[in-house]
Order: sequence, then C-alpha cells, then structure tokens
Amino acid sequence: MPGIIVVGSQWGDEGKGKVVDVFSSQADFVVRYQGGANAGHTLVVDGKKTILHLIPSGILHSHTSCIIAAGVVLDVERVCEEIRALRASGLIKDQTQLLISDSATLILPYHRLLDQARERSAGLEKIGTTGRGIGPAYEERASRKALLFGDLFQKETLRGKLEVALKEKNFLLEKFYGEKPVQVDDLLKIIESVTQELAPYRCKDTSLVIYKALRCGKKVLFEGAQGSLLDLLHGTYPFVTSSSTLSGSAMIGAGIGPSTITNVLGITKAYTTRVGAGPFPTECDNATGERIRQVGAEFGSTTGRSRRCGWLDLVALKYAIRLSGITSLALMKLDVLSGFEKIEICNSYELDGQKITEYPVSPGDLARCKPIYEALNGWSEDLTGARSLKDLPRQAQDYIQYIGASVATPIDVVSVGPGRDQTLWIKPLFS
Repeated sequence: MPGIIVVGSQWGDEGKGKVVDVFSSQADFVVRYQGGANAGHTLVVDGKKTILHLIPSGILHSHTSCIIAAGVVLDVERVCEEIRALRASGLIKDQTQLLISDSATLILPYHRLLDQARERSAGLEKIGTTGRGIGPAYEERASRKALLFGDLFQKETLRGKLEVALKEKNFLLEKFYGEKPVQVDDLLKIIESVTQELAPYRCKDTSLVIYKALRCGKKVLFEGAQGSLLDLLHGTYPFVTSSSTLSGSAMIGAGIGPSTITNVLGITKAYTTRVGAGPFPTECDNATGERIRQVGAEFGSTTGRSRRCGWLDLVALKYAIRLSGITSLALMKLDVLSGFEKIEICNSYELDGQKITEYPVSPGDLARCKPIYEALNGWSEDLTGARSLKDLPRQAQDYIQYIGASVATPIDVVSVGPGRDQTLWIKPLFS
C-alpha cells in the first residue's frame, strides 16, 4: 500500500506545502488529516504564489484528488474563499477533485471570536494563537458538542444545534470577555451563503474512500499541518497547537489503520524558525537571525508575523524523528544559508550545568537549555540554480551529509528555492 505521511519536524513552517505540491505530481490522492486554517502553505508555480490554509496542496495538480478528512477543523467561510480563488485561477474544474468529510468539525464565527477574546485577555501570558478558532473548535469536539460538516445539510436540526452551542459561547463572550453576543440568525445567513457552494464537495465517508484507494494500490500522500514540536501532548506545552501533529495523527484523522503506512517523510528547514511564544534554544536574536529572516522571507503566510530564526537544532530534530517514526527527511531552504562563512549546528544542550543529547520534555527544562554548537564551513555560491547534488558546492554537500549522519536518517530531498524545479531528488518518493 503506497501511502506516505508528510509531517513537519520543527515548530511548523518547514515547507510542507511545497513538498506536497511537488510530490503530488506522482500521487493519486492527497489527504489533509488535522489542523485548520491556522496552517498556511505557500506554493510557487511558474512564479505565481498560491497560499492555502485548508485545501490540500495537491489541488494544483488536476489528476490528484484532495481530501479534507475528519480530523480537520473546517472554517466554512475560509474554505469557500480558497475554492473561489482556485476556481478563478482555472483550477478545480472537476468537483470530484475535492472531497470534504461529513465528520469534519466546523469552525464558525463564534469560535474565532472566543479564540481572539481569550488571547487579548491573556496579556503577557498569551500563547501566540492565530485567532482562527482552532482551540475552541477542538474543545467542542472533545466535549461532544461540536457541529460537523454534515450538519450543514440537515436543515431541520441545524438551528436547534446552533442555539444550544450559542448558550454557552455567548455567555462567555458577553459576561466573561465583554464582547457582543452572536445571533443565531446571523449564523444561519452565513451558513446559507456557503452551504450550496460546498455541497458538491461533500463526502459522507472519506475514510472509506482512502481505504479503497490504498487497497487498490493508489499512491496516497497524507499532509499534516504545523510541526512536531507543536504537538498537543509532546510539544512545548502550553505553547502548542490544539491537535496532534505527529504521524500517528494521520491514521486517526484520516480513519485508517496503522498497518497501512510504512513511510513517513519529515520536513525540516536547513535552519530553525518559530512563530509566537515558547522556548527556542537555538534562536538568534541578533543580526544572524535577522539575515536568515530577510533572506528566507520568514513571515507567516497565515498571520504575516515575523518568525523567530536560529541555527538548526539536531537535538530537537532527533526527538521529532523518534516521535513520528520518520523514515526519511526533506531538507528545505538550503539556499538561504549561502553567504555565511561559518554555519553553526546544535548537537547537544547544556541544562543546569550538565551536557545532554536528548530533548528534555519536563515543563520548564527546555527554556533553561543552552545550545552547544559545532561550526561547519559555509559557502558563498548561489544554490538556486542547482538541479542535482553534484551542482552544490562541497561545503553544502558536507552540511547535508553531516545532518543525515547525525540523526541517522536519510535525506531524500533537498530544496534550493521555492519553485518546483528547485527540488533535488536523492531518492524517488514512491519507490
């Protein structure tokens, strides 16, 4: 069964969108299995930039079917905006190219309002949420009160479910946060404006579609959102997202068994970035970090926020590899490091006077860690024109080999720019 899971192995923004777009040329299906519109995947094709938040990155390939699975929290207004933009660009000509699970959890305006009100009230203790309603939506699902995508098409019960949801949400918004309450009639107007547009993409059981595809030998990519270090259970809690970002989440969110997948591709930048609050041992809050930020265009595609930048952290990368059972890596944005005489790489930490090589998970420990670096020779050449490994300068090849050897995981793909053709294949994807 040729199924491959694509996961981020840092704090998100690793370049998963580009990888999935490039790999989709060989895939029959691309499945988005968790997260919501807090993700932002930037794709550059023939110089044209496309930013997707909910629709899988494979949508740019007409032969690839894209699925939004049950594990996703679905903002119906956002997904409609994406569909309209893609159709205006001549894409999604065949409506069967996009399937949305009836079991996906809905994000409605009150989820976003509550998310934003909480963040404002947190002051200096804010987490750095995108304010897209992700947390409140997952909370509703866990408390068994959520509305699902399929509920949009049950008009006889929809109003009643919305009224029940608004009793609690309006109490919080109005009495606790001092915000205006949401009216059920206003919600119904929004829903009515999008339901007819979304109806052609409705699929009652995407799990069955995925299962049949795998059984028939179809090539299926499972696309995650955010990164391993933002995982709800194993990330830098509480500075994490509201879902599981690890490879195991693909089985749960998509509704398939663990025996159906054997390959997990971890996406990592040639350096490290993070958005929002939380510990970041290798952060360079100096000219080096600013140079990486500007050259790498490290600004969030969802929020526009500047990303914090620093050297590559191999301790954290090995942790992500272990958590998700990553079998190979894609190394992104290697070209951004051109021009550094020396490139630092972290292979251990100092914690309370002791050298450690394993990622610390106890609360507060990571924030006290100091990186221990090894310096490698840099290169001055522009890498963006490289089309094979042999086109890279020796120092860049050494950097790639050092990373692969240090984490004992093969690097199968290297990216040297945002374009599809700026992807160096060391090993075929579906082999």
